Amino acid sequence: MPNIPYAACIFDLDGTLANTLESIAYFGNGALSAFGFPPIEPLVYRRLVGNGADLLMKRMLAQVGATLSPADLARFRAEYDRLYESDPMKLVAPYPGLPQLLEKLRGQGIKLGVLSNKPDNMTRFITGELYGSLVHQVHGQRQGIPTKPDPTALLAMAEELMACPQEVLYIGDSGVDMDTGRNAGMDTCGVLWGFRDREELERHGAKYLAATGEELARIIYGRQTR
Repeated sequence: MPNIPYAACIFDLDGTLANTLESIAYFGNGALSAFGFPPIEPLVYRRLVGNGADLLMKRMLAQVGATLSPADLARFRAEYDRLYESDPMKLVAPYPGLPQLLEKLRGQGIKLGVLSNKPDNMTRFITGELYGSLVHQVHGQRQGIPTKPDPTALLAMAEELMACPQEVLYIGDSGVDMDTGRNAGMDTCGVLWGFRDREELERHGAKYLAATGEELARIIYGRQTR
């Protein structure tokens, strides 16, 4: 067996394990349409997502030049949630090679987790649909627990996986993810197939960068450094 430096790998979901951009855009534009607002180009959502659904709603409204009262904002979020929960796998797919990589990692005894700022119910559902029982722990945004880049949830997941921070690689596609891992005292790997670009990942201190699943595997197995 190869020399494996990490006891656990924890992944972001959107833009890391799951290509959900078209899905988020579809349901986001559905909510905008229900309130009489114009749609947003799907690619624009790349820079709107990443900090949880509440902030996504505010960024979407700002993008179309709309302002809502707190009560109407809550209704807008409820409409988005209703649409999303009606068909959460619409336009969603795993990134190439990732299911096979996670299967290999689990088979070799590496603990696997998913931590997202996406609502907890949707994070659990989508992860389960794409990766089945390969992942040991899955958490999304939960009431009373700060969202990333606060490290609270990430450190708690490491504890659930029985790994100290120095034994964990946190893998994501955004500056928020890189900040979260650094705040938790973990090594970080930025993936280049997600929603944000290399410059953002480097600016936020990614220790490693991976352009493909094969490159990510080499990083995890300790045969490649940045």
